[in-house]
Amino acid sequence: MHDDRRRDVLKRLSYIEGHVAGIRKMVEDDKYCVDILRQTYAVRKAIEKIEHMILEGHLHSCVPEGIKGGREEEVIQELVQLYDIAGNR
Repeated sequence: MHDDRRRDVLKRLSYIEGHVAGIRKMVEDDKYCVDILRQTYAVRKAIEKIEHMILEGHLHSCVPEGIKGGREEEVIQELVQLYDIAGNR
């Protein structure tokens, strides 16, 4: 992962960690369920954004390098596994 992307991902992860701590506090304080759900939705969207950033970086750097390095089948299998994990099958 390139340094600029890594910094952005780490920054977003810190945000998510803080957000999750806030959600925990809301649950402990017995806050309104809908308010908690709004916060969990925001965390889920933030995680999806991180996944997109990492995948995009992977497709632009690791995948071409793997193919050029003669690891075509391995690279394809990794992408298929990611596709399966994401629930697209």
